[in-house]
Amino acid sequence: MSRRFDLIAFDWDGTLFDSTAIIVRCIQEAVRDVGGTVPSDETAVYVIGLGLSQALAHAAPDVPPERYPQLGERYRVHYMRHQDDLSLFKGVLPMLDALHERGHVLTVATGKSRRGLNDTLQRTELQGRFQGSRTADETAGKPHPRMLHELMAEFGVAPERTLMVGDTTHDLQMALNAGCASVGVSYGAHEPSAFEALGPLAVVHSVAELQAWLLREG
Repeated sequence: MSRRFDLIAFDWDGTLFDSTAIIVRCIQEAVRDVGGTVPSDETAVYVIGLGLSQALAHAAPDVPPERYPQLGERYRVHYMRHQDDLSLFKGVLPMLDALHERGHVLTVATGKSRRGLNDTLQRTELQGRFQGSRTADETAGKPHPRMLHELMAEFGVAPERTLMVGDTTHDLQMALNAGCASVGVSYGAHEPSAFEALGPLAVVHSVAELQAWLLREG
């Protein structure tokens, strides 16, 4: 079956990895640790997908910039305590295998740090499943298109042959900025009602539905 897209870029947290609730708690605890006003769940959810410094600055506007390094470190401490509680959404591995077998180049474009993503990708079940990846700290935070531009350049794929899959408006806006198509998933951080204005080809409600759409339309 012919492919519409040669390269598929996945967001990580909230799209492949079931981590939204834990990230929200870690952001809130980090802000509390440095004496800032603890953000609401809604504020903390909104910043998921952004680069860490950008996310924490938005979530804790009353924390002075000189304390951002401490804020970031406290976030990492809390996240590391919970990392064993995190898992892939059910069905992710079979989906990746089916797409790989079909010949898609599978990549990750995430607001995580390179260190954080590499730690996760060391898991046995994930090794070799992605041909490329970009993180916010080595490129630019979403919705800047640099992550997608670099992945497309690395694999020689044109924007019209590239698809971004994500759970936030930051992901879909990044795809729009890069001239790529997108698919939104409704089971992650952002309310899917905000996706329509960004023109995704589809909004899906489970990994099984995502896999079916990708194999049918991708």
